[in-house]
Amino acid sequence: SCSRAKDVTMPAKLPVNFFSTRSPVIDLFRGQLDYADQLRQDSEIVLYFFYAPWCGQSIAAREEIEHVASRLSDQVLFVAVNCWWNQGKCRKQKHFFYFPVIHLYHRSFGPIEYKGPMSAVYIEKFVRRVMTPLLYISSRSKLLDFLSNYEPGVVGFFEFNASPQPPGYLTFFTSALHSLKKDYLGTIRFGVVTDKRVAEEISLVHSGSVYLHRHANTSLIYPKDIMNFTAENICKWALENREMLIRWLRPHGGKSLLLNNELKKGPALLIFIPYNPLAEIHPLLDEITKVALEYHKCNKSQAAEPDLQHLGDSDSPAFDSSVTDAHLKFSETFPIAKYPCCNTVVLPQWHSISRTHNVCELCVNQTLGVKPNKVHVPHCNFLEIEAALDSFYLQEHTFFQVISNTIECSNFLSFYSPFSYYTACCRTVNRHFLSFISSEKTIFQTPKVAFSSHGKKDNTQFSIPHIEDRNCFIPDLNISSTNITGLSCRTNKTLNLYLLDSNLFWIYAERLGASRSTHLKEFAAIVDLKEEVHYVLDQNQSLVGPTLENFIKNFSVLYSPLKRHLVDDPSVHFHEQHVVTEVTTNTFHETVFLSAKNVLLLYYAQWCGFCASLNHIFIQLARLLPPDSFTVARIDVTRNDLPWEFMTDRLPTILFFPHQRKEQSVKFPEDFPVNLPNLLKFILHHSSLSSSEPCTKECLHKESVLQQGHISHLEREIQKLRSEISALHQAHDQLEAQLSEARREEQRLQQQKHTLEKQHKTLQLHSEQLQATYDQKNQELLEMAEKLQELADASENLLKENALLRILVASRGGKLQSKDEIKEPLQLEQTFSEDNDISLSTATAASEEKRIDNIDTIETEHSSGNRTE
Repeated sequence: SCSRAKDVTMPAKLPVNFFSTRSPVIDLFRGQLDYADQLRQDSEIVLYFFYAPWCGQSIAAREEIEHVASRLSDQVLFVAVNCWWNQGKCRKQKHFFYFPVIHLYHRSFGPIEYKGPMSAVYIEKFVRRVMTPLLYISSRSKLLDFLSNYEPGVVGFFEFNASPQPPGYLTFFTSALHSLKKDYLGTIRFGVVTDKRVAEEISLVHSGSVYLHRHANTSLIYPKDIMNFTAENICKWALENREMLIRWLRPHGGKSLLLNNELKKGPALLIFIPYNPLAEIHPLLDEITKVALEYHKCNKSQAAEPDLQHLGDSDSPAFDSSVTDAHLKFSETFPIAKYPCCNTVVLPQWHSISRTHNVCELCVNQTLGVKPNKVHVPHCNFLEIEAALDSFYLQEHTFFQVISNTIECSNFLSFYSPFSYYTACCRTVNRHFLSFISSEKTIFQTPKVAFSSHGKKDNTQFSIPHIEDRNCFIPDLNISSTNITGLSCRTNKTLNLYLLDSNLFWIYAERLGASRSTHLKEFAAIVDLKEEVHYVLDQNQSLVGPTLENFIKNFSVLYSPLKRHLVDDPSVHFHEQHVVTEVTTNTFHETVFLSAKNVLLLYYAQWCGFCASLNHIFIQLARLLPPDSFTVARIDVTRNDLPWEFMTDRLPTILFFPHQRKEQSVKFPEDFPVNLPNLLKFILHHSSLSSSEPCTKECLHKESVLQQGHISHLEREIQKLRSEISALHQAHDQLEAQLSEARREEQRLQQQKHTLEKQHKTLQLHSEQLQATYDQKNQELLEMAEKLQELADASENLLKENALLRILVASRGGKLQSKDEIKEPLQLEQTFSEDNDISLSTATAASEEKRIDNIDTIETEHSSGNRTE
């Protein structure tokens, strides 16, 4: 029986060195994870680079790791481990979902996984932060530099008068490592102060205190009496209470919801700047940070933060007193009467077709006789602003004017407090008169003081929700309208600020509208996901603080002068005339609205298969329609943005824009099949309503010329169809001839098939005869084998008899010799006479023995031959 064949598999090739032998990186290409753990015991900082030899990302990151190792190999141990070889311990113990993976260890703490960009500068920056998680702050100037950074800062005060470390220092040190482990971006900076006088600047008196600095909100001190002083609690407390005025976005390149989750939080200002993490100074980043601080600084009565006062040498002993004096002067100069809480409201339109509104500034004021002893922040009471809105809506008819060029103001008392009154100043404004808000001379100017955002929305049919940017009517304050201080608190169009490194993520900027040919990779854009719009800062303007401030303010005002950016298809550039016009974002209004022709527009997408099937129909339609009166066009909605009123959620969509009535576009019915007759009926039906005047002789002449042109065109089409029919007839005849030839070939093949079947039967009969002959010969061979076996047995018997004969001959010879010795003395003479006879008999016996021996030898060889056969 045949044994079953086994599967043959080729064993995996042995791994080879991934890094060069001259590289400072220790390459454990066989996955020796246990040896890597032994190496870690002797080093303070260790970086593990887990890779797969076939992984493209691992191959790309190899050079970056070598670059970092060449700079830090004297302080950090770099170990690369092949975590893909199936015989290695790394593959058996680790289960990674992606490669490469970077883990860092600080003594026994770890692993700290690095998830940032695989760039040498970013990896080196992260390694240095792990090496020194705490920044030593030795003076007031260094403290102010530390607090002025846009990243949240946590400062711990420890007096090193005990040995080896003061209580709680190692816990604070470990908390800094925990923050790097939880947030790989390292957005929280940890510092330590050992000088008691420096610690007093941030109200740290007792050793072991921890301070969290915040720019726009009140800074915090770690509550030891509520939470245990552990590394996990300190890190958790700092992460939960940190202030994120501006945040870095670093997409990892794979599928993720990072951008989606951030954009869903509200409008976002995305700023792309070239960033080097290892640079000592970042002037552009500092300028952006100042804009972010001003934008989020809502508390204006509060004394300036120390980081904003760092203009010179801050080690002066009079530093605290100067801050206190400025605080008192600020409070005394601006009483609460100068800070009314205001809300901008828009009255309903006086008619449904009108585009004018009455814009009113509603303020809550208190009399000068009532003011608190100490004022830090102008508080806007929610109940007061609600009461003011209720009173205003009850008396809004007082300010209702069809059109007025003057500003009318009126005061009315509060219903709840005799010391408060409400002020309302209104004027008429055109909805599209944007210069009203942007003009610096208008009386509705944005104040420098920020107020809380409260208000009431009108639910009437023709009303517009109240404006959330608090344009306050304060004639006493001469403030520039370009100031954005505290603007985030005066509008519900608050922007979230994000930074992206243009060296790594410039492709996102290009998708948002950045120019690809620019050499200076600086770009800013505002994306409002809810409104489905985004605005782009002009790249001809330099990305500086004032430019960003104007960009933010123009977005925040009621009637924003910013122009919505529409993404165009850069690949569409036609120089020759086509029967179907390709429309882009830039040519949409010119081709559709400004054209003096009837326009049939097809909305399509590259991935839409049914849209592609309509191309030949639209080409035929464009050839049938006169080009002087009709335009057949299409637009790719996936590569072009459109105004919201012309968007569609269904593909393909066909719209018809009649001449002189472009705003009354008509959609092709979805329940009708899209074919040439239906499209012609649809176009003729709606284009015939373009004019209600009776047709003149000139019109009739043009109509007859048009009809004649249509007739001639149809005749040409009929002639083409006839020629195509004749060609089809010829093709039909050729096909018939080919079919007859194929039938003859089929018959010939059938005959060959029958002949082959006969030959097969003959061969089968011959095979049976050969099988019978084979069986007969096999039987004969078996009989021959039996006979040979019998001969072998007979040969063995002859051998035995031959042996007995030899014995008898030998015994007979011995007897004859003994008889000769006895008879010798007696018959000496007789013996001599008989010597010849005895010699003859002896020779005869010897010859007989030799003959017998030869016979035995021949029989023995014959028997051996039989056995061999």
